[in-house]
Amino acid sequence: MTRQTASRNGKYIYAIIPDSENQSYAFTGIDGRKVYSISNGRLAAVISDIPSTKLRPQRRNIAAHNEVLKKLVEKSTVLPMTFGIVADGPMAIQKILFKNQGALLDQLALIAGKLEMGIRVRWDVPNIFEYFVGNHLELKEARDRLINDGEVTQEDKIEVGRLFEQALMEDRELYCSRVEEVLSRYCSEIKRNKCREEREVMSLACLVGKDVLGTFENGILEAAELFDDSFAFNYNGPWVPHNFVQINLSTGRS
Repeated sequence: MTRQTASRNGKYIYAIIPDSENQSYAFTGIDGRKVYSISNGRLAAVISDIPSTKLRPQRRNIAAHNEVLKKLVEKSTVLPMTFGIVADGPMAIQKILFKNQGALLDQLALIAGKLEMGIRVRWDVPNIFEYFVGNHLELKEARDRLINDGEVTQEDKIEVGRLFEQALMEDRELYCSRVEEVLSRYCSEIKRNKCREEREVMSLACLVGKDVLGTFENGILEAAELFDDSFAFNYNGPWVPHNFVQINLSTGRS
């Protein structure tokens, strides 16, 4: 198996599902190719043929990959593969399923009947630094000294920056813990993702049962009530549970 490259009749792998039979699907995948599965009797790899020796991470290819996962999760538990995994042929698929069967079955059991919901919380304020100055006395005093002192050194500026970063991290931890405490009553597992911008308070991935998605939304509203208008809550999904799947496939090659 290779990433981003394959032989001319390679098999692009979208996901692993619990299925005892080979199947053909009504929808298509990358390059409009037929999507089908190869099973070993307990597991199946959902694939399509890739005629080229290379598969580029173009937007249309990634979109097609994600659309296949979206279709699959409507009817099955899905272990999603990262984009760009290609096997050499049917025998290579069988070898992958055989060599990794135990780990794959364990992963499928953990996410059976569950989907992923994403939650992002941001500080919705005009100026994030001034907002923190108004809410953290030590930072305010350091900022005021910087303004009032006749001679400002580089060390003074560094200290103010350090206090701001410290306050940012401490508030993120505090608020994230509050939200997790509420949402833990509505989902099976929560994972924290790295904040992508300064104004972002938290980015959470939540593993939620398909049968309680509506109840989970109530949990988001409950958590949001703990915060004032300086915070904006957004949630998205449901998605295939990418953040809760850890697959390190053995290809079975010698």
